[in-house]
Amino acid sequence: MTEIAYELAQVNIARLKAPLDSPQLKDFVDHLDPVNADADAADGFVWRLRSEGGDATDIAVFGDSWLIINMSVWRGAGSLTGFMYQGRHREMPARRREWFERVGEAMVALWWVPAGHRPTVAEAESRLLHLRTHGPTPYAFTLRTAFPAGGAEPLVGEVPEGLGCSA
Repeated sequence: MTEIAYELAQVNIARLKAPLDSPQLKDFVDHLDPVNADADAADGFVWRLRSEGGDATDIAVFGDSWLIINMSVWRGAGSLTGFMYQGRHREMPARRREWFERVGEAMVALWWVPAGHRPTVAEAESRLLHLRTHGPTPYAFTLRTAFPAGGAEPLVGEVPEGLGCSA
């Protein structure tokens, strides 16, 4: 059996419309544990970011308390999409406008990591900013514009103004 050299990391962030403990976000919060349990049991799932609370809703991203982060590692794109478009998770994106602000910048990024590597929030922020600045590249890409596994270096350059996460 061939050992897997790379795994697929994904990050998605969202800007909340209301506090997590508000009635407006109750359905979202109520679905977190079951959807996370489904992810943990999904074929090809490797790891997900979580705090001591069991999810990642209290982990800061871009220094903005209205942003929440989801980050995970999968054996490949097929495993990730298989989870995304089946079961309870499939319902979540359909309702995102109830819970999250519409944002013009890229809020989802994918990248290949060496097998066993667990990405940090800083790494995820860097990948999102790179995607926003340069579009899809082997360093940070989307499911729609994917790249094969392998090493990728960031493109050098300044991050243009206005690439934050304002609504």
